[in-house]
Amino acid sequence: MSADDGARRPDHAARRAGLRDLLVENGVDALLVTDLVNIRYLTGFTGSNAALLVHSWDGSQVGEDGERTVICTDGRYLTQVGEQVPDVRAEIARASARRLVELAGEWQIGRVGFESHVVTVDQHRGFVEQGSGLQFVPAPGLVEQLRTVKDDYEVEQLRTACAAADAALATLLERGGLRPGRTERQVARELEWLMFEHGADAIAFETIVAAGSNSAVPHHRPTGAILAAGDFVKLDFGAVVGGYHSDMTRTLVLGEPTDWQREIYQLVHEAQRAGREALKPGASCAAVDAAARSVIESAGHGDLFVHGLGHGVGLQIHEAPPVAKTATGTLLDGVAVTVEPGVYFPGRGGVRIEDTLVVRAGGPELLTHTTKDLTVVD
Repeated sequence: MSADDGARRPDHAARRAGLRDLLVENGVDALLVTDLVNIRYLTGFTGSNAALLVHSWDGSQVGEDGERTVICTDGRYLTQVGEQVPDVRAEIARASARRLVELAGEWQIGRVGFESHVVTVDQHRGFVEQGSGLQFVPAPGLVEQLRTVKDDYEVEQLRTACAAADAALATLLERGGLRPGRTERQVARELEWLMFEHGADAIAFETIVAAGSNSAVPHHRPTGAILAAGDFVKLDFGAVVGGYHSDMTRTLVLGEPTDWQREIYQLVHEAQRAGREALKPGASCAAVDAAARSVIESAGHGDLFVHGLGHGVGLQIHEAPPVAKTATGTLLDGVAVTVEPGVYFPGRGGVRIEDTLVVRAGGPELLTHTTKDLTVVD
């Protein structure tokens, strides 16, 4: 297999091997994975019902990927699991997690970790009642820890998703789709459809189009509000390609901007640049947030920047690590994050500028390329 083929195909076996290392470090004999996103990451399976038991044994000791690493799904996915996960033993049972607990008990695995940030109290009670002789131990966030650093395949999917969003916005503007007289909802639906036209498999989240005073609402949902000359229009949107999400925000103005609009836009632009430049391996997430936030605070508008600077992005639109003043993590090479400062004047208008980037030793790799200069739509 060539290097190019490797970039186009995820190495799920390597991901499971990385998880085994974490199991050993945490003194866990096996992990019962019930989060469907984590199962997709570890196996490639995309069905709606599944569980995965990953044993800490090295697969080389007991055959391909270990005889006690097994995925379970129900009969609807019999063909799909065989096609998507050919290298892992498959069991078929409607109650997938319960079947794997049963197997763990038969194999007398011992300490079984479970995703305590996902499993409900009732589910845990069921595991304990069924898995006589097993010790269930909370093991939250282990797969998410692996997912934080993106491999070459993942970064390529993110690049493609970001390119679809970039192209969609460019086409929207070329067609005159952003103009006075249209509603927020009309613009949002057209922008979403254009992402599909440019290669998206899905939209990453409900597109935000916020015009005029609505642009001061960070997560405004599009309405029948009509765009008018002089409005700020905030567009927050993203595409999904191969399961990976892009995220971008641009704020434009309809017609000639006023002095206050230019001033606040320039402030957010400078804060966003400071946040991007702070992205480097070893930097604390809180310090990156502070680099951008301090620009806005120095201008006297710190109370109007009401959210964190950014977040991780990948198989989910919001994933680890958070980039915020309360964050405790440290960035690593290969982490994909957003940088999205905003300043919002209630009842008047607001600006947010957001990019998706990958942390690199030589400086962050920018994945969203639409200009961040103030765009005036005539």
